Formats: sequence, structure tokens, C-alpha cells
Amino acid sequence: MAVTRQISQYARGRVIRRLSRSVPWIGAVVALAAIGSAVRRKGLFGGALDTALDVIPGVGAVKNACEAIRGRDFIKDKRVPFPAPRDA
Repeated sequence: MAVTRQISQYARGRVIRRLSRSVPWIGAVVALAAIGSAVRRKGLFGGALDTALDVIPGVGAVKNACEAIRGRDFIKDKRVPFPAPRDA
């Protein structure tokens, strides 16, 4: 019984270790998948810079946490002019 428990603990530890090493890569894949919308909202340079910061493990997490606390983005969205009102 003790051997079975040790084997299961060892296997569980290996799985958890492998998953913890893959978490930064999962975040990078999500950030790269979102680059299109970031470029549309922020422009080419702003969207690329925002995505590059998000891809870097640790830096992206800190940036997103600070943006959540501040309530706004560090890199602003590009300005979209409002259309002129039509006469009714």
C-alpha cells in the first residue's frame, strides 16, 4: 500500500511540475492569438508593443495586473474620429 501511494505522489508531482513549466507558454500562445485585435485597436506599433510585453512571462502578468488596478491600458487605443451627425 505504501509503495502505491509513493508512486502516485511521484506521478502527481511530475504532472504538476510539467504543467507549471508550460503555463508561461500557454500565456504566450494566447497573447499571440490576440495580436490581430490589439493591432486593430492600438495601431501597428502600439499593438505589437502591447503583445510583445504580454508574451514575456512575468512581465505580461505584472503589466496586466497594473492595468487592472489602474483601470486603463498603458498603451492607449488609437483615436477614432466620430462621424459627423447627419441632418434629419
